[in-house]
Amino acid sequence: MDALTRIDSWPVGTAAAAVLRRAGDPGGQGSVRVTTVGSRGPDHHVFRLASVTKPLVAYAVLLAVEEGAFELDDPAGPDGSTIRHLLAHTSGLAFSGSRTLARPGTRRIYSNTGFDVLGAALATATGMAVADYLAEAVTTPLGMAGTRLLDSPASGAVSTIADLRLFAAELLVPSLLDPSTAAVATQVAFPGLSGVLPGYGLADPNDWGLGFEIRGHKDPHWTGATSDPATFGHFGRSGTFLWVDPVLGAACVALADRDFGDWSITAWPPFTDAVLADLRRPPPA
Repeated sequence: MDALTRIDSWPVGTAAAAVLRRAGDPGGQGSVRVTTVGSRGPDHHVFRLASVTKPLVAYAVLLAVEEGAFELDDPAGPDGSTIRHLLAHTSGLAFSGSRTLARPGTRRIYSNTGFDVLGAALATATGMAVADYLAEAVTTPLGMAGTRLLDSPASGAVSTIADLRLFAAELLVPSLLDPSTAAVATQVAFPGLSGVLPGYGLADPNDWGLGFEIRGHKDPHWTGATSDPATFGHFGRSGTFLWVDPVLGAACVALADRDFGDWSITAWPPFTDAVLADLRRPPPA
């Protein structure tokens, strides 16, 4: 895939990227599989994920819901808040610290604290440390041997491009989660709420699912100008992102060792548009 060569010009020390595509009809009777269309950069170099940690932890939380450890609408966080609110960044908790800035469900306030509270709720419900539950429920079953949660459930994981290819494949064709649960998680929760998208400013609406940002019609945005509004994923302050286009049936992961900044704001959208152009190009006759 020609688009992947663009990471060679990124002003970073080390970068890796991969593109995956779903083949087959998820709603039909035939088999569905995910293939890696292309990959570039070192497979097993360990990168800090920063907030790309959140989708991994959210997946573990959703699995705990399916196992009956707790329910999405169980209380957690500030008064009136639930597991669902914490996953969707609508608990009212501030980005950091313990302040509550709004009533649950009334504003989209992106909150690292909310994911720390979510992690504590997961640990209490399962009787396991978050890192251990994440390993048992998500990373080990998927074969993600290079992925570990070292610190905060909001931002403390490390991983490799080889491992995140496996997670992206799971997002394209869920095998750990029931597909209906995955569908709920990647659709807008609490629609119509505005809020600040970190690094980009106010978005109205600032659509979010349960642990996954929904692209919608935000402008500017870290995905491409040609990305489908249904695209979901996350980016991390450490220079990382993962997106899934459920309409095209494709996913892209990119990891770098330079923190998010002007370079990524400039480089990421045209990179994604180039990836999408390659994916949409008809195969040669």
